[in-house]
Parts: sequence; C-alpha cells; structure tokens
Amino acid sequence: MTQPLRWLQSEIASRMMQKLEIVKLDVNDLLVIPDFPGKHASLLAKRFPGVSINSASEPTMNAWDSWCYQMFRKSRAIFRGGNQFSLERYRQTGHIDLPDDSVDLVFSDLLLQNLPDPKHFLQECWRVLREGGLLTFAYLGPDTGKELIGIPGLEGVLQKLASPWDMHDMGDAVLSEGFSEPVMDMEYVHLEYESDALLVADSIALQLMSQAPQMQVATPELPKKMTLEVVYGHAWAIGKHLTRAKDQLAYIDPRQIQRKTSRDPN
Repeated sequence: MTQPLRWLQSEIASRMMQKLEIVKLDVNDLLVIPDFPGKHASLLAKRFPGVSINSASEPTMNAWDSWCYQMFRKSRAIFRGGNQFSLERYRQTGHIDLPDDSVDLVFSDLLLQNLPDPKHFLQECWRVLREGGLLTFAYLGPDTGKELIGIPGLEGVLQKLASPWDMHDMGDAVLSEGFSEPVMDMEYVHLEYESDALLVADSIALQLMSQAPQMQVATPELPKKMTLEVVYGHAWAIGKHLTRAKDQLAYIDPRQIQRKTSRDPN
C-alpha cells in the first residue's frame, strides 16, 4: 500500500484503537506490524504510556516521514527500549525479528490481505506473544473492489488480493493456531471518486490492479465508487504451554513435566 491511501491506514488504525478501549490489558511491550508510516507507534504510545514499542517500518515512507519516524524511534529507545525492523525483511524471511514470548500486544493494520500465507503470520504472532497477550488486526476482505470486476479494458490489469479471506475463514484460522476467544466483525467503507485517475491510483495502491489500464475511447467509464470490505479481529494467547493436539497426536511442552512428590511418609 502506497502514498495515495495514507489516510485510510490512519483511519482504520483509529477505528482499531476505538475497539481496544473496552479491552483491559496491561501492556509493557508491543509490536506494530506494519507501522504506517511511523504514526501507528505514536498513536499506541498515547494509549499505553510507558510502553516499549517494537515496530516493522513500512518501506515506502517519503523522506520527511522517514526522518520524523527515526527521531521518534531514537527518542523512545533511549528511555523505553524497543526494536525496529523492516517490514520487507519479514516479507522475505517470514520471521518476526523478536524473541519468543516478548510482547503483550500485536497490532496489525491492513497487512493480512497482502500476505501469501496469513496462517504463518498468525503462528509468528503466537510465538512472540506472552501468555495472556492480545493479537488485534484489520485487513481487507473479498468484497473489496467488487465494482471493478467485469469492466472491459481491465481484464489484463486486475488482480486479486493475495489472501482475500472472509471474516469466518479468518476466525477459523485464528482458532486453529491456538488463539482463544476470537472476536470478529466487518464493515463496508465506500469510496467515491471524481475522476478515473484517482480510482486507478487507489486501486494500484490497494494491489487490486497491477498497473494503470490502457483504456480505449469506446470503453465505458470506470465506476465512481469502490467498496472496501474491512474485517476486524482480536484474539488472546491463552494457555500457550498447555497440551495441544494436532493431527490426532498430543504434544506436551517439556515445561509442563514436573516431578510429583508426596508428603505422605507412607
């Protein structure tokens, strides 16, 4: 996602923060992935004063945003700690550069729809979350950009989101990866456009188009609005070290195995 939709990133982050207002959670360390463009971390710092922020910076910041982000990160690191890594590095390696059981909250805004394997991302979130930690996320669902389907002249440039999962698919995936008490909801956001050029720019930023179409004179005009299906969810990392069953086999964490002693001398 690139510059044309900075406002959308901020708007969805604000709505996610509103949903967190009713959640009781002590946060000492959190992960923002991705941090668009360095502003999500500052938003969360206000919600959780004194927190140590780890963030995956998004690679398309302009020079000013990048400078402001680095100043914010350096000033907080002196007093609060926290690590910074590139979102692009996560995309390349599939590994979040944090130790196991190291954060209390993972905050992910508009990332899952562009990952080829959201389940792997959920597994990494499970790994880095502490017992009792919270995963909260928002992403674009399968109805996003539905107005573009079937328009002549767009066949060669339209593309699907990497993982257009609906709310129920994601809820099932969250449960299957061990998370507890998932809460999922969805809303439609409707964007209206004054020109085809603006719609095309947003479609490319949303990765619904690979490039601008070569429209012919006789081709019908593009739609003047576009639907975004925004899916929200959160779930808890509870019972991380309890026995888990997979493929009809039970796996026991070695930390569960303790010698039992008897106080009865007989």
